[in-house]
Order: sequence, then structure tokens, then C-alpha cells
Amino acid sequence: MNTNQLRYFVSVAETRSFTRAAAAHYITQTAITQQIRALEDMLQVTLFDRRSRPVALTLAGSAFLVEAKAILSRIDRAVERVQEASVGWSGTLRIGYTKGYERSDLSGRLGAFHAEFPNVLLSCYRRNTDQLAAGLLRGEYDMIFTWDSSELCKNDEVSWRVAERSPLTLAVYNSHPLARRRQVKRSELKGEPILFMTLSSNGESVGDSRFVELYEHAGYHPDILFRSGDAESILMMVAAEQGVSILPSFVTGKLVNADNLTFVPMEGAEEKVEIIAAWRRNDENPLLARFLESLK
Repeated sequence: MNTNQLRYFVSVAETRSFTRAAAAHYITQTAITQQIRALEDMLQVTLFDRRSRPVALTLAGSAFLVEAKAILSRIDRAVERVQEASVGWSGTLRIGYTKGYERSDLSGRLGAFHAEFPNVLLSCYRRNTDQLAAGLLRGEYDMIFTWDSSELCKNDEVSWRVAERSPLTLAVYNSHPLARRRQVKRSELKGEPILFMTLSSNGESVGDSRFVELYEHAGYHPDILFRSGDAESILMMVAAEQGVSILPSFVTGKLVNADNLTFVPMEGAEEKVEIIAAWRRNDENPLLARFLESLK
């Protein structure tokens, strides 16, 4: 049995004519008759009642028509998937992202890519920045969205581009004196208990040091009450009036009518963070180039 025999059989069954089926496939009636005979011999059943005009399916032929169509459909889909895979249109793309970035427009970007390439599985992983950097270099992710907290951009094995520049925002509880301000300078936070959103697992990354330096440039060392990479926990503590925190606006921007929380933009050109998209130069996943194009 071969696919041509199945297609010829389906054509004869649907047109109820060997002549019309032969014409549809641009072969002679003799050739299509011989192929149907060979199929019947292999199955050891008669598929058509040739005495009727037009020809009709036997009971066995009717049962086989359902199966033949299903087989051809599966074969056609398999061919499509192989062809898609050959040009990188199916498979898996592994995306890592820094904690808190799930509140950004990343889900929208992933959704748009999935709409264009529905056969691609976008597997997502939420990690600290040091875990993302290490995982990328080990080949665990095809791309990561992260703060450059580990000097990842200086690594010769890595390519990167800025995915987003996010202004920093002060999170305070509603009764805090700064909650009524339109903007806040970092120097005004001197003496405030700071709930510090750390970028890494241990709180000692290059990125963490950079953010501490912003306080020092403002004239003081921050009074850090608590460190965490979990923005949700930090916001919970702010709402409980235990301190204040500075967070990227991609964390706070979608929070509307948050319980006992007010978000005030930080003043100053330096009060922003860059989220980079980073990938390994030697990554051979063909989907990566497609995804990079979508980010433009």
C-alpha cells in the first residue's frame, strides 16, 4: 500500500468514477484501475461494486474510506511539520526572565510570536539574574531577559540588545509624606528604612552594587532593612508600612488601586534600569533568529 493508491481510492470514491479520478490525477484510467486492483489484492477485499453505474463503494470500501482519509490527513500534517521544522517554524524556544518582569509587556511579545508561529512552544522560566546568566551560558535557555547584574554583556560568548529602559519608581504606603509628591529625589530617602529589591540570589551582584552606589551618589548609605528578589513580598511589606522601596516601573505600572500602596516616579536621568535580551552567539536553534526579528 502506498499514498498514491490511497489518494486514487479516495478520488474514485468521491467522484464515483474511475474516469474522473484518472483525469484529476493526470493519469490514464487503466493506470488508476490497476492501482485500485493492487490495493484490493493487498487488503483482500473488494472496495468498489463495479457493476453499478456510477460505481459504488462496498461495505468494506465505505469503512476503508474513513481510514484512508485519516491516514492521508496524518501524512499531510506530518509533511507540513517536517517542512516547518526545516525552516525553524516548529519546535521549542526557551525563554528565561528576571523576577518581576512578568508584569512587563513580555507576555504580549510572546503572544504575538505564538500567533505567528503557533507550532512553537515558548517555555518560560522565572529566575534571579545570576541564575539566568549561568543558565544561558550552560545552554539551558535560548534567550533571557535580565538586568545586567553579572557583567554578562562583556562575555564574548554572548550577544545582547536593550529590550526595555524602565524608569524607577518609589513604592510607599498611602499615609507616607512622599505619597503626595509628583516626583521624588533619591536624596530625600535618607533615613528611610529601605526594602531593597535585589537582582541576584545572594544580593551581592554587580547590579546590586550599582544600585547601592546610586544612594551613595545621593550623599548617604542606604538603611537597608530587608533584601529580597521577590517584588510581591517587598510590596506586601511596603503596604504593611514597614519601609519604602524603589522598583522598576514594569513591576508597578500595571498595579491599579493597590491596597495601601502609592507609586511615585523617581527624579533624575540616572533613575532607570535597562532590561537586556541576551543569547549565546553559537545557539543553533533556528527559532532564535525569528524571535529576534519579532523583537524589533
